[in-house]
Amino acid sequence: MPAYWIARSKINDPVAYKKYTDQVPAIIKKYGGKVLARGGNFQIMEGPKKFHRFIVIEFATMADGVNCFQSAEYDAAAVHRRENGAGEVETIMVESGDATV
Repeated sequence: MPAYWIARSKINDPVAYKKYTDQVPAIIKKYGGKVLARGGNFQIMEGPKKFHRFIVIEFATMADGVNCFQSAEYDAAAVHRRENGAGEVETIMVESGDATV
């Protein structure tokens, strides 16, 4: 069952954050992920206005997405946004589930 990595972020230091985003596409591809949305136009319909970048990545399974996020490669890339507050990110992984509701 497909699963989706959904993240919202606030970039505080664009130079340091770019060191992270330059590495991530290859890591996602390695784990079979497909970026569906990344940094495009958005409209916040409800909730906090803190975040200004939104990302949706599809994986074949929940395990593939979790393995990508927990990989040594991703962790090494994420250091660039985690250190010194270069970026603030909230990330979830969710299976597609029953879409008939």
